[in-house]
Amino acid sequence: MTDSPYQAFEQPEQGSQTSPGDAPDSPGSSTLSLRDRMVPPLTGDVLWGWLGPIAVAVFGAILRFMHLGTPKVIVFDETYYAKDAYSLIRFGVERQFVDGADDLVNAGNLDIFKHCEQVEQCANYVVHPPLGKWFIGLGEMIFGMNPFGWRFAAALVGSISILILARVARRMTRSTLLGCLAGFLLSLDALHFVLSRSALLDIFLMFWILAGFACLVVDRDRVRARLADWHESGSADDSRGLGPSLGLRPWRLAAGLCLGAALATKWTGLFYIAAFGIMSLLWDAGARRAAGVRRPYAGMFRRDLPLTALWSGVVPVVAYVVSFAGWFVSGNGYGRDWAEATSGGPIKFVFSSLGSLYQYQYQILTFHEGLQTTHPYQSQPWSWPLLLKPVAFFYEQPANCGAPSCSWAVLGTGTPVIWYGGLIALIGLITWYVASRDWRAAAVLVGYGAGWLPWFYFAIADNRTMFLFYMMPMIPFMILAIVLGLGLLIGRVGASQERRLAGIVGAGVFALLALANFWWLYPVIAAQIVPYDDWYARMLFRSWV
Repeated sequence: MTDSPYQAFEQPEQGSQTSPGDAPDSPGSSTLSLRDRMVPPLTGDVLWGWLGPIAVAVFGAILRFMHLGTPKVIVFDETYYAKDAYSLIRFGVERQFVDGADDLVNAGNLDIFKHCEQVEQCANYVVHPPLGKWFIGLGEMIFGMNPFGWRFAAALVGSISILILARVARRMTRSTLLGCLAGFLLSLDALHFVLSRSALLDIFLMFWILAGFACLVVDRDRVRARLADWHESGSADDSRGLGPSLGLRPWRLAAGLCLGAALATKWTGLFYIAAFGIMSLLWDAGARRAAGVRRPYAGMFRRDLPLTALWSGVVPVVAYVVSFAGWFVSGNGYGRDWAEATSGGPIKFVFSSLGSLYQYQYQILTFHEGLQTTHPYQSQPWSWPLLLKPVAFFYEQPANCGAPSCSWAVLGTGTPVIWYGGLIALIGLITWYVASRDWRAAAVLVGYGAGWLPWFYFAIADNRTMFLFYMMPMIPFMILAIVLGLGLLIGRVGASQERRLAGIVGAGVFALLALANFWWLYPVIAAQIVPYDDWYARMLFRSWV
């Protein structure tokens, strides 16, 4: 994949090796050193590179935390995760609940656990790993077992994800303005907004996947800079043609931990572990080739693959197992077999416990493979980008809006301007990659495809019950596709003023349309009580009703 410097709005960062206006037409331009061709300098002032994304994240946080406790009842799948999270912070494992537990919680009565003659009979069979529920539980621990408490962590990580996306988009485009635009669009996506205000797992899954991707992008820059320095230092006389060892690579380790956290939130994190692992190895081979290594792929296999297997393969598995710490130290978890584990010494405890955990995970796999229950809001993955079937998280018809009929709703849908613009951008990105082999286009397509394409198999082979909000991990990549497309439209520094002005105006118009679309949807995604006619007018398709 080639690495031509991306279109930049601003001047190189202070201390960079390029002069203002350097933006060669090809990576082989003689105006830049090898290092600057392999790692184009970040543009703009360093301070604004942080202040801009932080400001956008604060804007998104205000939207997400405002009236976070509304509606003041359990909505949709909060019935599972809010209560399981409360059980985790109370007992370290998920416990069974009495019938009518939702009504008790909504009324403020937290005596919701079953009282069993034997403790192990109270163990609750759950089908998702515990990490996301631990985060939900932290909010409940701080603010109480109430809607604000169980939604707090989702709103927090949703807001931080805006900052991460803005920073990674800035690094990929070398433009602070494009980075801020990416964060702004994410803050205005309705599905991201709704899931940031609900105690479900998908916002945590998206957060860790995005964080892992961001760490890999930083690692890519660090590695390429090191290889360029190796070449320019005169050390490129490599008799074996493999290139240098690249050290411990802490950013790749951080990526492995983040992706392990994604796996420990939902199993779909596994798709990203595999996709990003392969992608990062191809980045390594490309970096070695760009640095003049004679056998770049052999160098990648010999120098990079072993450590990548450890950081991107073993570390996520360890992170996953560690997320079950509460289950390991308690005899009350589902399938724990505590008596067997504690009947011998420490070695038997470890192996017996791991064996029980394996059996438990196998039962979870069997459950997911057989999940074919019909649901009124289910949809197929090929329909998701078109927003044909959103999920009604909450709907009631109160009588206090001053109209004959009122609606009070939380609709789990995306912002149509962003989603349809993203679909166009993704199609354009495929064309761009075919024409240029640009790594940015490939990375975004991998990130989107890893979250989307596996569901086609489950839809066709297993007839799985699936929902639109499974798209959550792909939304940052959809927005990156939009931002990359707008960057291409604007053009690089040195392009004609007319083109750049037209491109900037186009980007601004798109941002304003997204803002207007979000504002239009806001009453039906933020649980505002409105006349029924106003609610109905916001249903883009009749399938939304």
